[in-house]
Amino acid sequence: MYNRILHLPLEGKSSIFLFGSRGTGKTSWLKANLPDSLYFDLLDFSIYSSFSADPSRLESLIPSGYNDWIILDEVQRIPELLNEVHRLIENRGYRFILTGSSARGLRKKGVNLLAGRALTYYMHPLTIQELGDDFNLVHALQFGLLPAAATHSDPKKYLESYVQTYLREEVLQEGLTRNIGAFSRFLEVAGFSQGSVLNFSEIARELSLNRLMVADYFNILEDLLLSYRIDVFSKRAKRKLVTHQKFFFFDVGVYKVLRPTGPLDTIAESDGAGLETLFLQSLKAINDYFDLGYKIYFWRTHSGTEVDFVIYGPRGIHAFEIKHAQKLTGKAFRGLSKFHEDYPESKLHLLYLGKNKEFHGNITAIPFEQALRDLPELIS
Repeated sequence: MYNRILHLPLEGKSSIFLFGSRGTGKTSWLKANLPDSLYFDLLDFSIYSSFSADPSRLESLIPSGYNDWIILDEVQRIPELLNEVHRLIENRGYRFILTGSSARGLRKKGVNLLAGRALTYYMHPLTIQELGDDFNLVHALQFGLLPAAATHSDPKKYLESYVQTYLREEVLQEGLTRNIGAFSRFLEVAGFSQGSVLNFSEIARELSLNRLMVADYFNILEDLLLSYRIDVFSKRAKRKLVTHQKFFFFDVGVYKVLRPTGPLDTIAESDGAGLETLFLQSLKAINDYFDLGYKIYFWRTHSGTEVDFVIYGPRGIHAFEIKHAQKLTGKAFRGLSKFHEDYPESKLHLLYLGKNKEFHGNITAIPFEQALRDLPELIS
């Protein structure tokens, strides 16, 4: 088991929400760090059935005088259980760690997330810092950084099973959609949308579905913490910008197994989006684990000038361009240069597959793997 960067305030008195997609390692981390805690797995059918029938049964299963952590794993399966948790925090002073793979799903069901009585943290796929010498860029781009995919003897088979598990357990059992066939076709199309500006109307026409249904399917992916959408950076905008969001699956391995490949697909297209995805998931993890407070955007003008990622927060503005190339030409710097004209206070980074760090005016070109390793210091 790899040492994770995540730090929870386990000595504090506040309860904790720990959110993250299935397979990111929440349960393993908690069992390793809190072996003596009281643990309830809501994926266990007997426990799920018991608490679904009567959430108040939870109190009867807590030993008298117990003062350690109580873990409820995958709490979004029984949102009503949070009312009982809330009561036990208030009346008994118990401390809970509540894990879930759908933060927004709880809110959409009208559940009060304990009225601020629980701190919220996120678990992400592995990072290069956590893998250390075991990190392999080629493997990461093909199979992603979910812990099991990083160590499994057949990572492709694991990822295929992972996707099917979500379709079966989350989408079907939770009744998120009745048309699983349409949703399966949608997932393939979403794979081709990776790293692209979304246009629901075009996707709806391709799938012969209603535009609102397509929008709902994208919301389902976000509800399950399987994807992100990032907005265009428009603060103090001096140019006409696009208004649609960009879409990414949360892990490059999940994206690769969902995107069908064949003779009409180019490696450059797939690997270019893969590099962007790997960087984004690393960026989100470092931002959360070190509590850096950045919001993540992209920048694209109506004329097509683009910067892949912009992060903005109390620590400043950083712009990142990702290039699937070993050598750089003048064209590679165009987006960052235009962005700097509008935001001269920004720090500019171009990540590429070359071996040497280079300086081109205000832009620093960094080998991709080195940038991942140095990311905490780069944006702190």
